Amino acid sequence: MIQYLQILLNSRFAKMEERGATAVEYGLLVALIAAAIVAIVLTLGGTLKDVFTDVNSSIKAKP
Repeated sequence: MIQYLQILLNSRFAKMEERGATAVEYGLLVALIAAAIVAIVLTLGGTLKDVFTDVNSSIKAKP
């Protein structure tokens, strides 16, 4: 009976460790996506600002 409980507890601890590894993997994935978004915004930020400024100017110019 004691051996059965030990096996049961060991399997539950193994599942917990696996969940922790999965959470770390998801955290790394989210960090990578966030870094990619920041890089894209920094790269295209000036261009997008110019586009929105042109659109704003053309809207203001029309009566």
